[in-house]
Amino acid sequence: PKMLGNFLYNQNFISFNACAAQLGCFLTFMVSECLLLASMAYDRYAAICNPLLYMVTMSPGICIQLVVVPYSYSFLMALIHTLLTFRLSYCHSNIINHFYCDDMPLLRLTCSDTHYKQMSILACAGITFISSVLIVSVSYMFIISAILRMHSAEGRRKAFSTCSSHMMAVSIFYGTLIFMYLQPSSDHSLDTDKMASVFYTVIIPMLNPLIYSLRNKDVKDALKRIMDNRNQTSIFRELRK
Repeated sequence: PKMLGNFLYNQNFISFNACAAQLGCFLTFMVSECLLLASMAYDRYAAICNPLLYMVTMSPGICIQLVVVPYSYSFLMALIHTLLTFRLSYCHSNIINHFYCDDMPLLRLTCSDTHYKQMSILACAGITFISSVLIVSVSYMFIISAILRMHSAEGRRKAFSTCSSHMMAVSIFYGTLIFMYLQPSSDHSLDTDKMASVFYTVIIPMLNPLIYSLRNKDVKDALKRIMDNRNQTSIFRELRK
């Protein structure tokens, strides 16, 4: 909301405490999305590889755990990193070269030793990323194996349709995170990082409803009816002319 306010009202300033809150919220939701994508990969594994046991494997209790655990872990990681970042001394400038308060631009403004902070970012980002990618990779290894064993072409098509939207979101989200966080600080360009951050702060959240809803047959049928009605209306208007 603060970033949108900056764009709309051209008030490009933020208080120290608000900046800390913004960083904490951003890290919480970014890490939680990374882990939730892994949870969704497990959900697709259960749906395709063990369809008859799906209601048992993905019981309401399991679903609640798959949401609560990522958010709890994300909040803890965000709290630790926010405290580490804002315990540093800032003396170079008060201008953040970014759209919002993020770790990398903030570290450019500090005159403290950032070695420990940068190592903690690399360690936490690496552990979170590797664990989630491992879950996604193993899940899709089993999914692809199950799809290849299917004799029905319609069954294979439905299985690929179930996974395509998730894989698209995973590719965009993980790709930008690798580019943003898992590279040496000497290679960082803040202008390039700003372009990358647009993907996982704006484009991915904007595309997610579209990606996942268009996989739904009812949504596709509704869009088709709307397009057919518009075409019929335009044809009728042309005939009247």
